[in-house]
Amino acid sequence: MPAQPRTDGALCAAFLTGDKDAFGELVRRHQEQVFRLVRRYASTPDEARELTQRAFVQAFEAARRTMPRLVASPGDVPFRAWLLRIAVNLGKNQVRDEGRWKRAPLGAVDERSSPTPSAHEQLERAQAEALTRRAVSALPRRQREVFTLRIDGGLPFAEIASTLGISEGNAKSHFHYAVKRLRDEVSALARDPGGTP
Repeated sequence: MPAQPRTDGALCAAFLTGDKDAFGELVRRHQEQVFRLVRRYASTPDEARELTQRAFVQAFEAARRTMPRLVASPGDVPFRAWLLRIAVNLGKNQVRDEGRWKRAPLGAVDERSSPTPSAHEQLERAQAEALTRRAVSALPRRQREVFTLRIDGGLPFAEIASTLGISEGNAKSHFHYAVKRLRDEVSALARDPGGTP
């Protein structure tokens, strides 16, 4: 029987006892999810990769101080929630510092494996992405955070609540209102592309 992969909690405990490879395993396990989350805050894939790297560097620098508390917490070790909170904060700082809000397409497809779309298809996709980006940027901060963690991070509402320090019901409510508002704003922008969301 192949050995079961170690849990986040076991990896955190191993890291604290000197296992240098344990943190690397945590990085490999969570890097794709962190990248999907921070790409909303980045204007280019390279910028998203840089934010991802910064999130792990910041986590590593804080690990010896924070992991003992995480390991001592009851139930599952909330490493992922802690890491995603770091990523969200870095993303918010990026937006604030750069004065912009950019996002990758919701249904990002690996373009390397896809046939090149026609110029008309590219234009339609660019217009749809621009409308959605404008609508997402107009969401209130907390709705935008919950929406990003749910859609890009793929987190359940309980973990979103833990990550943001709010109740699960509050997270569900913010997501519901974000989706409703996005529908309304994308429809309005589609009717009047020059308007302000």
